[in-house]
Amino acid sequence: MKLYDLSPTISEDMAVYKNKEGKKPKLSAIRTLKEGANESKLEIETHTGAHVDAPFHFFENGKTIDEINLDRFMGKCVVLDFTKIKDSITKNHFKNSKIKIQKDEIVLLKTKILPDRAFNPEFTYLDKSGAKFLASKKIKAVGIDNLGIERSQPNHETHKILLKNNIVIFEGMDLSKVKGGKYFFHGLPLKIKNGDASPVRAALIKF
Repeated sequence: MKLYDLSPTISEDMAVYKNKEGKKPKLSAIRTLKEGANESKLEIETHTGAHVDAPFHFFENGKTIDEINLDRFMGKCVVLDFTKIKDSITKNHFKNSKIKIQKDEIVLLKTKILPDRAFNPEFTYLDKSGAKFLASKKIKAVGIDNLGIERSQPNHETHKILLKNNIVIFEGMDLSKVKGGKYFFHGLPLKIKNGDASPVRAALIKF
C-alpha cells in the first residue's frame, strides 16, 4: 500500500486564489512553552488550500458541509492525467480518455507536473461541457490540482452544474506525485455548522 498526501502545507506565504490578501492564512502564537505550553491560532478562509465546496456555496437551499454524509468525501477514485491540456477540459477529453469513469467514483483532474508556487491566472479548468459529462456519470465528487475548478465563467456554470447534482468539489490539491490510474481517496472536511466549504487533509491510497 502506498499513501499520497495531496494537501499543500498551510502557511502565510502559500499560493491563494487570485492572490487575494483575505485568503491568506494567518498564524499566531497564543501561548509559548515559557507560559506552560505551545498554543496557536489559525485564521483561514474556508476556500484556501486543499478544500471542498458544498452545494450551499452557490445554492441557498443546498446542503452545507455538516449535512453531507461522510461517504461523499471518500471512496474509489480515478486520477485522469490532463497535463497536456493548456486551456479547458471538455466532455471530449473524458470520452477520449483510456480510463473510463464509473458511477459513484471520485474523479481527480491532474493538470500540471509541478505545483504552482504562486497563483496562475491561466490555469487549466473544467468547462461546463465537462461538468455536464461528469454529472451524467453520477460521480460522488470531482477534484483538481488548481486553486479553482473554473475560470472566466461569470455565472459559475461549472460549479453550479456539479453542486446542483450534489457532486462536491475539491480544489487546491497537489497531484504532482500521482500518476493517472485507480486509487482510494480520503478528503474529510471539518464539521462546520452551515459551512459552504472546509479545508481538508486529502490523501490517495494505492493498494
